[in-house]
Amino acid sequence: KTIFENTGSDYTRQGNYLLPNHTLSDETEKQIGVWGNEAQMIPKNKNRAIYLSSDKLDNYLADVDQRAKSLFEKTLKLLIEQGQITEKLKSEYVILWVQKTNNIRNQATEIVNNQVIYI
Repeated sequence: KTIFENTGSDYTRQGNYLLPNHTLSDETEKQIGVWGNEAQMIPKNKNRAIYLSSDKLDNYLADVDQRAKSLFEKTLKLLIEQGQITEKLKSEYVILWVQKTNNIRNQATEIVNNQVIYI
């Protein structure tokens, strides 16, 4: 079986070519963010070809993006707690607070970027 047959698609013969019959779903358009777009560029595994050849790609990428955002928020919160970045630090040493906050955001982003491959 071909990839299209595995996803339940059918073909139309056009000359020597078999073209898959695809229609757009009636679902509302999914928002795909930074991490969803990043995941689109990663050759994940052989099942990825099924997503690429079907209308499930947008749903898949939106799901990856949602999970990556959730991971980013949890990681950011944990790193802020570990780094002892408090409102007191913010009010007393604004520049130090900004530096630490930016550093932690960059760390959290890097962690999530490395995990998008496995999401």
